[in-house]
Amino acid sequence: MSSSAPAIPNVLSIAGTDPTGGAGIQADLKSFSAFGAYGMCVVTALVAQNTQGVREIHAPPVSFLRAQLDAVSDDVRVDAVKTGMLGTASIIETITSWWEDTYPEGERPALVVDPVMIATSGDRLLEKDAERALISFLTHADLITPNAPELALLAGADEAETTDQLVEQAEAVADTHDVVVLAKGGHLTQSAIVDTLVFPLGAQGRPASYSLSSPKVDTKNTHGTGCSVSAAFTALRAEGLSWQDSLDRVKPWVTAALQQADQLDVGRGSGPIHHGAKY
Repeated sequence: MSSSAPAIPNVLSIAGTDPTGGAGIQADLKSFSAFGAYGMCVVTALVAQNTQGVREIHAPPVSFLRAQLDAVSDDVRVDAVKTGMLGTASIIETITSWWEDTYPEGERPALVVDPVMIATSGDRLLEKDAERALISFLTHADLITPNAPELALLAGADEAETTDQLVEQAEAVADTHDVVVLAKGGHLTQSAIVDTLVFPLGAQGRPASYSLSSPKVDTKNTHGTGCSVSAAFTALRAEGLSWQDSLDRVKPWVTAALQQADQLDVGRGSGPIHHGAKY
């Protein structure tokens, strides 16, 4: 990303689809728009899903994935990239190869990785070889946004039950991969949701973490929250904001999106958040 951010940044989502519009690239595009960015997307997988669950997944050939990636980067200035559902080792390796081939070290866009590894239900979403490929890919990321089960997996620990445990795990992951970690409190049972930006240990020690708290919202309509949060951070980073300033913007937005989610009438399961919420 250039030092002088463009008036309207171009932001790319690399992720799977959600035909009901609540998660995946559809949620990413809505989140980009909510923060004034021009959204683009490259599809890793076509997902037959709705608010009640996933029915079927079709991954196009990785040669076509690479063709999509090249088509964007050959023509359009990309100011920030977000990855979501990647699915297989070959998909992750293709994205890694494109990233290294296209953007020289020191000239790469900001990269936000939502490490989609474990579903809210607790189901593992990746095979072991894909998990290893994704963990290796984290070395390219500037920010990662795992949910609590994913953070525990990355830290090699049991799932956190408190904010302090969540932050401790985030510190371990930040140091291992030299990456900023957003430790999200949405999975905890506490009455307040505390989200914390944790920075890796450097030569001058560890920069102070940065936390914001909000009340837990009583709604079943939370589908796509993780996708939307990571996409919002990506859009704001492309605009030139720091991670801390981005959290200041994202936190009230996603809280309002959850509070106003029940205004929507989408599906009979866990519906989407309201990306156009007023806050």
